[in-house]
Order: sequence, then C-alpha cells, then structure tokens
Amino acid sequence: MKSAIEIYGKILDAVTKIVAVIAGILILMPALMVFYEVVMRGLFNAPTEWSIELSVYCVLIAGFLGMSVTYAAGKHIHVDIVVGSLSPRTRCFIEVFTTCVGIFFCAVFVMESFDMAMLSLEMDNTSPSTLRTPMWIPQMALPIGMGLLLLQFVRTLLVDIEKINTGDFSKEVK
Repeated sequence: MKSAIEIYGKILDAVTKIVAVIAGILILMPALMVFYEVVMRGLFNAPTEWSIELSVYCVLIAGFLGMSVTYAAGKHIHVDIVVGSLSPRTRCFIEVFTTCVGIFFCAVFVMESFDMAMLSLEMDNTSPSTLRTPMWIPQMALPIGMGLLLLQFVRTLLVDIEKINTGDFSKEVK
C-alpha cells in the first residue's frame, strides 16, 4: 500500500510535468513573437505594438512556473562545500531546517503576491501600453509559481521527516 507521501509525490509529479510543458511553451512563444516582430519591422516596415510586452509576460510567467520544475529536478543552486562533508543524518537535519525556511519564505511570498494581484484586479490596473493588459494576469504568475515551489518544499520536508523517523537516510526526494 502506498503511503500518503508517495501519493502526494505522484500527484505533484503530474502537476509538475504539466507546468513544465506550459513553461516550455511560454519560453518558445517570445522567440516566435520577436521573430514575427523582426520580419514585420524589417520587411514590411510595420512594427507590432504587442510583441515586446507579451514576450516579457511570457518570460516572467515561465520563470515563476519553472522554479518548481527546477527544484523538483534537483537543478536548483546548491552550495554543498560544508554540507557535503557532514554525515547523512546531519545533512538531513540541515535540510529540514533550510526547507522550513523555504516554506516560510514561499508562504509569505504567495500571500503578499496574491494580495498584490487581487489589488490590481480590484483597482482595474492595466499596463500603460496600447494593449492595456490587466496587470493581475501576469501578476498571478507570482503566487502560482511560488505556490508550486511551496508544494515541492512540503514534499521535501515530509520525505526528510520520514527519513528521520525511520533512520533510513538513503532515500532521495524524487
């Protein structure tokens, strides 16, 4: 029978795969938009008003969505010059502490950025361009992306607590 942590991990893995595809598409879109802009401006002397603004939004959203994908893949920045020389047990306790700090940071960030986006929605803030993009749309990338990262941190914490409880420090977070 699978444990709750394994089920949580499977669901989170599925969501992470979907988010990775979305982030990948959002990175491809600016390349296509800028190519279109160059062709229109260079060949037809008809520049677009929307390509740069939408490109910035795509990169911003992809960046925040990509944080959880990067963390799940273990490709985030890791400074292990000191931690690498410690015992697996000590490393696990340090991981629990740093994961708790990450959870706290993400939780505060999610709440504050969500409040910012909702304030933009209430005040009907739009971009100062001809597109008049409602600002809450790109701003929602912040709480969504950090919320997904928070869920990844929670998984890491649960796995590390399980390691401490069982004394088996060989398990890796997947």
